[in-house]
Order: sequence, then C-alpha cells, then structure tokens
Amino acid sequence: MAFLTAQQLAFIFGLLGNIVSFLVFLAPVPTFTKIYKKKTSEGFHAIPYSVALFSASMLLYYALLQTDKLMIVSINIIGCVIEVAYLTIYIVYAPLANKISTFKMIFVLNIGSLGSVALLTMFLVKGESRVTAVGYVCAAINLAVFAAPLSIMRRVIQTRSVEFMPFNLSLFLTLCATMWFFYGIFVKDFFIAVPNVAGFVLGICQMLLYIVYKYVIKNPETNLKQHEETKESPVYLCVDNETEGLELKGVISN
Repeated sequence: MAFLTAQQLAFIFGLLGNIVSFLVFLAPVPTFTKIYKKKTSEGFHAIPYSVALFSASMLLYYALLQTDKLMIVSINIIGCVIEVAYLTIYIVYAPLANKISTFKMIFVLNIGSLGSVALLTMFLVKGESRVTAVGYVCAAINLAVFAAPLSIMRRVIQTRSVEFMPFNLSLFLTLCATMWFFYGIFVKDFFIAVPNVAGFVLGICQMLLYIVYKYVIKNPETNLKQHEETKESPVYLCVDNETEGLELKGVISN
C-alpha cells in the first residue's frame, strides 16, 4: 500500500480541521439561544466574539495572499459569518451602554486594527515579505487567543470548580489545534503550525485540570453539602415486641 503524499495528508487534516473548527464556532449557540429567548444579552460579554471575528478576519486575509490555502479560506469565511451573526444578536438585545461599548470594540479591532495591518502590508511590504509580515501578526493573535483560557484555568484552581470550563469544549479545542498543527506541517506553513502547538498543550492542561478538580480534588462546598445531606439522612429503628425483651433491627447512620 502506497503512503499518502504530503499534499493528500494536508487535504485530510485541513478537511478535519474545517469540521472540528465549525463545531467549535457553533459552541456558543446555546448562549445565544438563551439571549434570544430572554430578549436580553445583559450578563454576557461581547469580547470573545469580537476577538474571534478579528482572528478569523486576519487569517482570511493571510490565506487570500496565497494561492494554496483554500482550507484556511473556507473555514474563516464561515467563522466570520457566524461571529457577525453572534455579534448582531448580542447588539440587538444588549442594553444601550453595552451596544456602544460593543460598537467601539468592533471599530477598534475589526476596522481599525485589521484595516491598519492590511494598508501597511499592502503599501509598505511587497511579495513574499508581505505574506511573512501578515503571518507573524496572525501567529501572535493566535497565541493570544490560545492563552485566553489561562484566566479560566486560574479560576478553576481558585474555586476548585469546573463549572466555567466545560470538558467537551476543551476537547474540541485540543482536537482543532491538533488538526491545524498537522495541516501546517504538511503545507510547510509554520505560522499555522507553531501557534497550534501552544493550543494543543493548553488544551491538554485544561482537560487534566478538569479531571483533577472534577474527580480528584472536590470543591469544599460540595463536600460540605454532601456531608450535611448524609448527616441529616433519616434514621430507621425497628423494635420487635414479639420476642422477650427488645431487639434493635435498624441501622443508625453517622
């Protein structure tokens, strides 16, 4: 059996990366379903979706500068559409102050920053150097995005609760980083491959942390509640009067 070529492997991992990334993009759907039903986005933040839109837009620009990055183009077009939909729903149901702050954030990130990078690299950098310059920007943004869950990991350690770090999301983010790492290796694009090493490592750390604090180190409040429930459990006593004397048949819980 002949081995697959690097181009074929790149296609396979790129396709798998598109599928897993699409599922990750859909992860906030329950949140926005809740916003739609409640008719308010108060209590939620637009920052993750603005940053995700900025990241997807930058990667789309980077891919369009080349002729062989169809897999990167396809998923980031989809990502941009989904993030715009999320932000639209958020703005529609947000209080006035949140609407204003969200518009400011979109302007700074997705118009100001993206526009500045595009204009500077378009007029000041030529040829392959332009791809390299935008690649460095994309790698830096991806590293920053992958580092974002560190605050959630810190919160898990402080509270000893995994409530805000779902295992399934960590798993899919790890799978996503794995697929794009191998895609980057096979197409020899280290601006794609290298940041996903960090994504893979952080994803594994999140899952290990989840397992430790879910099954090994319990939340003290949870332990206290379980102890109180056990302590307050009913005591059943059965006395048999048919024999001489009294026979204790029940079991007393501590």
